[in-house]
Amino acid sequence: MSVLSTGLACRCPRCGRGRLFRGFLSVVPACESCGLDLTSADSADGPAVFIILIVGALVVPMALVTEVWFSPPVWVHMLLWGPLIVIGSLALLRPAKAILIALQYKHRSGESRHV
Repeated sequence: MSVLSTGLACRCPRCGRGRLFRGFLSVVPACESCGLDLTSADSADGPAVFIILIVGALVVPMALVTEVWFSPPVWVHMLLWGPLIVIGSLALLRPAKAILIALQYKHRSGESRHV
């Protein structure tokens, strides 16, 4: 299975059918389809770091362009960019965590050495 396709779908890295998460970010103990043990799968802070860099690289230039072209008051910036940062971060966090778990499985890295 492709790391990117299983990660974006938030599915099991081995079979691609079972759900990877229970709730928003809690990893299931085992795949419901193939039985892959996911108790040691841990992406740590990796997804958060990538999301901070990606969202920051998108929002900061947009905020700067908005400031230079329109010069709005500060409250407009807070109204625009605050929710965009929160929504963008939450939308990208789950797939980023799933992709990093799939990469751990594929490369048999860290404590997640699956057979």
